[in-house]
Amino acid sequence: MSQAPDFTTCDLYDTDENLQSVSTQLRNFGAQKKFAGRIRTLRCYQDNSVLKQIVATPGEGQVLVVDGGGSLDAALLGDMVAKTAAENGWAGLVIFGAVRDSVELATVNLGIKALGTNPRKTQKLDSGSPDVELRFGSVTFRPGMMLHSDEDGILVESAG
Repeated sequence: MSQAPDFTTCDLYDTDENLQSVSTQLRNFGAQKKFAGRIRTLRCYQDNSVLKQIVATPGEGQVLVVDGGGSLDAALLGDMVAKTAAENGWAGLVIFGAVRDSVELATVNLGIKALGTNPRKTQKLDSGSPDVELRFGSVTFRPGMMLHSDEDGILVESAG
């Protein structure tokens, strides 16, 4: 496993109170509990087709933030897609929705935060909007913004 970044979100916030703090309580699922990187975004609803396409490309230490509409009806991420993301150099995924294969996800060298779990797969309709502005948990997520995540929460640079 790669070495975890050297920060705590509490210390970062104490240094810069202009950081946005995600209020939605997301659970840790990946082997990396602490991760950081520039944001890529995706809006999709119960369809992980575009998510699979994105993580199959070089991640270069980025974090994919996925707005799944808060749906827990179907999992947007499973072990195979998570392994692909890790192999392609993604730092993490933040999913406003569900994941599956949680026991296996805990072994993948990737930061993964999500609302919860559901064993049900998504539809495959090739729908989704990548690289758009997202808003959930009282935070605005824009592609290229910096994100820091650890056991205490998620901080995103100010939307300005």
